[in-house]
Amino acid sequence: MFLLKAMKTQSFPVSGTVKIFPIQNPWVYVGVPKKYTEMLMDFADRGLVPVTVTLGKSTWNTSLMPMGDGTHFIPLNAKVRKSERIEVGDHINLSFTLREPHRF
Repeated sequence: MFLLKAMKTQSFPVSGTVKIFPIQNPWVYVGVPKKYTEMLMDFADRGLVPVTVTLGKSTWNTSLMPMGDGTHFIPLNAKVRKSERIEVGDHINLSFTLREPHRF
């Protein structure tokens, strides 16, 4: 628990190109550096790591999602992309912090 409290105060910067999965109803996303995936795996539940993301003036709760190759990505929903005027192919900078997982 102490480690989670310490990690929650840490901001993780991400810089990358906005991409799209080539599938029906695709995710639009930015990849997370592998070093963060390795560092945060103890906080994953079924591969998902709960985070709060800040991009420009937008802040939202989501999860780092597994890519299937040992790395994670941050999904960028349409509302955020529209608000921040982001298109697939753009290079963006954002940051995230860990958050408590939602318990049902």
